[in-house]
Amino acid sequence: MLLIGDCFEKVKEIEESSVQAIVTSPPYWGLRDYDNDGQLGDEDTPEEFAQKLTLFFRACKRVLKDDGTLWVNIGDTYFGAKGGHWEGGNSITNDETGGEYRMQRKAPPKHVRLKTKDLCGVPWMLAFLLQSDGWYLRQDIIWHKPNPMPEAVKDRCVKSHEYIFLLSLKPHYYFDYKAIQEKAIYVGDNRASRGDSRRDVDLAASMAAESQPTGEFRNKRSVWSINTAQSREAHFAVFPEKIPELCIKAGSREGDTVLDPFMGSGTTASVAQRLGRKWIGIELNDDYARFINTKTAQKELF
Repeated sequence: MLLIGDCFEKVKEIEESSVQAIVTSPPYWGLRDYDNDGQLGDEDTPEEFAQKLTLFFRACKRVLKDDGTLWVNIGDTYFGAKGGHWEGGNSITNDETGGEYRMQRKAPPKHVRLKTKDLCGVPWMLAFLLQSDGWYLRQDIIWHKPNPMPEAVKDRCVKSHEYIFLLSLKPHYYFDYKAIQEKAIYVGDNRASRGDSRRDVDLAASMAAESQPTGEFRNKRSVWSINTAQSREAHFAVFPEKIPELCIKAGSREGDTVLDPFMGSGTTASVAQRLGRKWIGIELNDDYARFINTKTAQKELF
């Protein structure tokens, strides 16, 4: 079910305690134009942005089941004119919605803490606000991007990660750890690991050479190496399917309902449907509804 409009209003239309997992990637602060007044990400300061998101997720508590979870992928940004974006992070946008928007964006008001070129710290700003608002902050997952966007920067490293926060309403919640287990790796015996002092022994190389799959499984680690994806139709980078797949598998059962209140191109909905879950999406931009409907071509699930 796709709801088109302002997320604060549309979430009121969702039945109470009907959603098992919320899996979403909110807009960046100051990065992209969604062609709507009052859009998230257009606030003057990152604090206002994080506070607004916190208020929205507070409204989501009503629709989330007591044992449900909230999975939030949130990107960071730099402070300054043009939204601080000398680079585009994970977002590839066309000139109208991305580059021109950032170029025309005025410098934010003088900030008590942030200086031009400062990394704002939006992910942890949001995480701490959600924690203060009663959510249990259960984990920070690192999304490592093996194929990050190139950056013409010479005074810092190229950014190749984002955060995914796992939050819950209660200290105990539904989490299917077996559904996302990964193959275990056995590290063979080597003299270097036993303290062999020979200088020509490269411990890392030795371990890699002697490592082999065991056929058994281990619990999923908190660093997820997943390539970014891009939508040819929408001209911007999209949620790679593997991210919502892991979140949905761990956070819900077949037949459960998954909510993405910032639906974008519809990746969460498409993956939820493939995994046998029902889905609800909220999207502010009418044009994106076409991408979502094309991607899902959803049969009636309600």
